[in-house]
Amino acid sequence: MAALAVMLAGALAACGKSAESKNKEQPPAKPALAVNVAHLAQQVWPRAATASGAVQPWQEASIGAEVNGLKLAEVLVNVGDVVKQGQLLARLSDETVRADVAAQRASLAEAEASAAQAAGEAHRAHELDKSGAISQQDLIQYDTQAKTAAAKLAAARAQFESQQLRLRYTRVVAPDDGVISARSATVGAVVSSGTELFKLIRKNRLEWRAEMHGDVLPRIQPGQAARLRRMDGGLVNGRVRQIAPTVDANTRNGLVYVDLPPEAAASGVKAGMYLSGDVLLGDAPAATLPETAVFSRDGYDYVMVIGQQGRVRQTKVTVGRRQDGQVEIVQGIGAIDGVVAAGAAFLSDGDVVRVAAAGTASAPAASSPAAGAKP
Repeated sequence: MAALAVMLAGALAACGKSAESKNKEQPPAKPALAVNVAHLAQQVWPRAATASGAVQPWQEASIGAEVNGLKLAEVLVNVGDVVKQGQLLARLSDETVRADVAAQRASLAEAEASAAQAAGEAHRAHELDKSGAISQQDLIQYDTQAKTAAAKLAAARAQFESQQLRLRYTRVVAPDDGVISARSATVGAVVSSGTELFKLIRKNRLEWRAEMHGDVLPRIQPGQAARLRRMDGGLVNGRVRQIAPTVDANTRNGLVYVDLPPEAAASGVKAGMYLSGDVLLGDAPAATLPETAVFSRDGYDYVMVIGQQGRVRQTKVTVGRRQDGQVEIVQGIGAIDGVVAAGAAFLSDGDVVRVAAAGTASAPAASSPAAGAKP
């Protein structure tokens, strides 16, 4: 038994020396990075509903010919021209119309003379009727003739006014201030009544028809501010005018009509463009991190939370609004969690980092990456 005890003690001593030797051979893991720590910061940011949609004219007037069978003698404007209300846009050949006006003026004069004569005879007949020198039958006949002549005069006057109207319609004028957006008028063409000659963007006023999902529409109200992003990256401010009363059954999207200011057209926004923008929904608190602290893997957003002894833990987060280099963290981490402020994409779950003083964080050494770290 004594010999067995001595042998057991020797074996234990040998195991202790072996473990101590192994510990000396495996030093603590070397930090993969020297990093700065970031915590959630509370800020107040504007909420916005992002959408895309087409820019369209607020109202587009169709300007057409109002007389039939006349030839276009002159076209005075082209696409893009700014016009004023009442400005002459085109002129139709008016020789035949002027001849019709002259003929109708003569017919009117004749009708006026006939009506005056019939009225005089009827008046004299009534004077004779006082003395009994005329029969009632003759009196009725004179009255009838006077009324018939008056009716013919009214018809001649209406026809004369109609011919004057036709003459006025040979001048095609702008119904409102605006910009010519389309032109189909061609000099020499014989046009029919109702033929479209021009299209006019009234007041040069544009609107953005933003397509938004039906779930967002209840939060949109008339009068809310909107920002439209131009092709060159600039912004155009607008204001919600109205929300469409229906939602498309296929896309589940509804339209939000945003009025754009008159200077929008001058800044490069054109009807027909498909642009994106935001409708501002008011301010709301936001818990934010620097954008450099958030990275994407496999289609999800993550941060590296620094745990005990500098070991990092890859944590999935849900992000929201972005502004001025900051990103809103909706869920995933708490206020006390410290995360790697920059360079987290170079780390893997479980890597050890060293928290550096502000401004001394360094990139991983290319020659000796940490064990398990992805290149």
